[in-house]
Amino acid sequence: MSRGVEGIIMKAYKTDDYKLTVTSSEHVSDKYVRVGFDGGGLLKNHPVHPTQWVRLWIDDGTGKERQRGYTLTQQDPATDTFVIEFAVHYGPASKWAETAEAGDVLEATLMRGNNGSSFEIPEPAPSEFLLFGDTASLPAINTILDTLGDTPAKVWLEWQYESDPTLPVHAGPNTEVTWLQRVDDGRLLREQAEALTPAADAFAWVACDGRTTRSIVKTFKTVHGFAKDRIKSQAYWK
Repeated sequence: MSRGVEGIIMKAYKTDDYKLTVTSSEHVSDKYVRVGFDGGGLLKNHPVHPTQWVRLWIDDGTGKERQRGYTLTQQDPATDTFVIEFAVHYGPASKWAETAEAGDVLEATLMRGNNGSSFEIPEPAPSEFLLFGDTASLPAINTILDTLGDTPAKVWLEWQYESDPTLPVHAGPNTEVTWLQRVDDGRLLREQAEALTPAADAFAWVACDGRTTRSIVKTFKTVHGFAKDRIKSQAYWK
């Protein structure tokens, strides 16, 4: 099956390729699917860390494969198993996830040298974390929250479907979670970022659609005076 230009680009980089085998599948909600995988050696070669992600190759129905990035959660290096969660939006990947069964196989690509992501929890820890995302980046946010312990965190998540706010957020004892409906291309998230009064050493992590991510990052830099090392951002979709 052809991978087109995307496949050519991937070959130009130093990557590792793996065959992932489905071990379980669960519909968490009508718009969210959790799929368990055997990593085919992936976790033996790439140490676990927050927001770790891979590129999955999915048949788009036209004889071509498209790559999409997805976060690994519930990683168990001892058994080389993990979970990937899919927000259902009727793209090729979510369509595949909705019917995934044990034994199904997907190919995955992981960039060498950064273990799939460059993000590390800051040291020393800031006095609070400010996390902006949606159902696409919720798995990554949960992997961050899993590492924070008692460190305060404020999380804003954008929802589009009625069932979205029922999705599990790994809130700690000092975590505040706010769900905001997606209206006007992310306006409520952008307004929330502008209205903040962050702590002097707060750390911001932003992963929304491209426009919203850029806008929130600009707000943190120009309105709140955050230096580059106090912000980590990634547009999770266009």
